Amino acid sequence: MVSQSLPVVSKCTVFPDQKSSLGDLKLSVSDLPMLSCHYIQKGVLFTRPPFPISELISILKRSLSKTLTHFPPLAGRLTTDSNGYVYITCNDAGVDFIHADGSHIYVTDLIGSGNEDLPEEVKGFFAFDQTVSYEGHFRPILAVQVTELADGVFIGCAVNHAVVDGTSLWNFFNTFAELSRGVRRISRTPDFSRDSVLISSAVLKIPAGGPKVTFSGDAPVRERIFSFSRESILKLKAKVNNKKWEDNGRIDMIELMGKHSNDTLKYPDGKLTPLTWLRNAVSWETAQVHPTVEISSFQSLCALLWRGITRARKLPASKTTTFRMAVNCRHRLEPKLDPLYFGNAIQSIPTYATAGDVLGMDLRWCAEQLNENVVAHDNATVRKYVETWERDPRCFPLGNFDGAMITMGSSPRFPMYDNDFGWGRPVAVRSGRANKFDGKISAFPGWEGSGSVDLEVVLAPETMEGLLSDPEFMQYVSSS
Repeated sequence: MVSQSLPVVSKCTVFPDQKSSLGDLKLSVSDLPMLSCHYIQKGVLFTRPPFPISELISILKRSLSKTLTHFPPLAGRLTTDSNGYVYITCNDAGVDFIHADGSHIYVTDLIGSGNEDLPEEVKGFFAFDQTVSYEGHFRPILAVQVTELADGVFIGCAVNHAVVDGTSLWNFFNTFAELSRGVRRISRTPDFSRDSVLISSAVLKIPAGGPKVTFSGDAPVRERIFSFSRESILKLKAKVNNKKWEDNGRIDMIELMGKHSNDTLKYPDGKLTPLTWLRNAVSWETAQVHPTVEISSFQSLCALLWRGITRARKLPASKTTTFRMAVNCRHRLEPKLDPLYFGNAIQSIPTYATAGDVLGMDLRWCAEQLNENVVAHDNATVRKYVETWERDPRCFPLGNFDGAMITMGSSPRFPMYDNDFGWGRPVAVRSGRANKFDGKISAFPGWEGSGSVDLEVVLAPETMEGLLSDPEFMQYVSSS
């Protein structure tokens, strides 16, 4: 549904500008568990374009139509056959395009000073609010909402989580931006193959009425973005690795961004970009199997967050805490999936430790637990996860069920700011209320780049208050 908080100026269906020749795509063992999750809601904030909003709307409709030709699943619908298998039917049914009026909202209202919770207005920038992905059987798989602000524009996407993960979403978003600014040949072509171990003969049994989300959407939470500058993150990494901090420049920035080291970007001729080559060469996942392992920047940041939230929750020392991290499996499988494989190719890695150990040991210890699990998640582990799911097919249990869980999603490596629609890069990235609960964290690249990171943190009100007064955590948080 369209959010009721903002007036809708217009709404229409946009169709691909060419008929699709792509056949049905079977949902994989990474897609199917997401049928109980909300549609992903992500978007980018811009200053006002130097031309009328009516012209912008026309440009975006045309370029969206062209983009859908390259991404036909997004213009399709979900369908379940008589055997219970779920497919994306690329039937060119179209996507929703909405123009909303947010003329009473200013860009500064959405960016703020960095010292306040995220404003409620952001939730009105996305369609399909609280819509479960299974409803892609009856609703569009994608909705684009363009919200006109007093001095800017917000372009938000709501897309079915059983159809895409973050890698696929941002590849679509980048392509949409490319075509909007007049690029004739897209730089990253999605791969729609369905011939890996992720395609299974197991059937997910759907309850009558469809699956439901596994967490309460009514529980009170606070949302805030904590920014970490490159310098702050490198100081944290040095502390975790018991080293004197030095500004080591570009390699440290690239190492930070290696959380999903296989998200290879290519020139149209298929060659690796120089930056990607360097990223691959210094991939922390391959570099850190040495006995004297160096903890990465991102693992250091996760360990800091794990300790801060655990301390703020005031858990008993014997309570088992869980830090769950989504990882990209495209490069972990053998043979590897294409870096631009379209769909979900993620698995969730849990790391367990008692609250007493998380707080009693040091940051290095916490980071080592995360590091060991991520490094160990190789081809055999990915396949083991697939086999375990096939024995008991089920939707992904998203939430904080015991009050001691943290779930890290998204990635600071996703190209969220590489979205120039024709008048400059975004000034901020924001998300809607989808899939948010106490302990849900999303990692974004920082606006200034150079290895900076923003963490979108969702916590129970009393936990957020505790985290804000935690000196160990807050000493690394940078001014906005």
